[in-house]
Amino acid sequence: MLRRLYDWTMSLAAGPRAPVALGAVSFAESSFFPIPPDILLIPMVIARRAKAFAYATLCTITSVLGGALGYAIGALLFVQVAQPILEFYGYLDKFDTFSTNFNDYGAWIVFIAGVTPFPYKVITIASGATGLSLPVFMVASLLARGLRFYIVAGLLYLFGPPIRTFIEQRLGLMFTVFIVLLVGGFVLIKYL
Repeated sequence: MLRRLYDWTMSLAAGPRAPVALGAVSFAESSFFPIPPDILLIPMVIARRAKAFAYATLCTITSVLGGALGYAIGALLFVQVAQPILEFYGYLDKFDTFSTNFNDYGAWIVFIAGVTPFPYKVITIASGATGLSLPVFMVASLLARGLRFYIVAGLLYLFGPPIRTFIEQRLGLMFTVFIVLLVGGFVLIKYL
């Protein structure tokens, strides 16, 4: 099923309404859709390199708006959906501790999830469920998603099709390594 969804998403990139599809996929991926917008962004930028940064802007804006929907899901449906599940499994008391820890580092968590392959939708929903400050959430989301999509678009703009394989296979790993090094650096500075 995931392969069919992937193939369907790829077919959208070739169509005349590709920008609309890119915006829709980017929006939906931030709250519930399993396929990342990069799947559309990459072939669209390769096909029309002059529009690389317009596509990155579209991806960023719609992703952050989709993240706001994920935040709303966490904030408004937590009691109806998540709370009974947590209570059933005996984790409702532990959620308070998780919520406090999440909000202490919320901006960093949102930023890290926004640039790495970690499912961003999980963090958008968790941000709403824990009551993370909405302005903090939005700013961290805008910076993270913008960084991610502009790097992809910029690499494709500069290097064209040869960089496509690198982006599809290794960019997520590179973002993850970067974040680990960044966080590790902060930890070292704090404890040295």
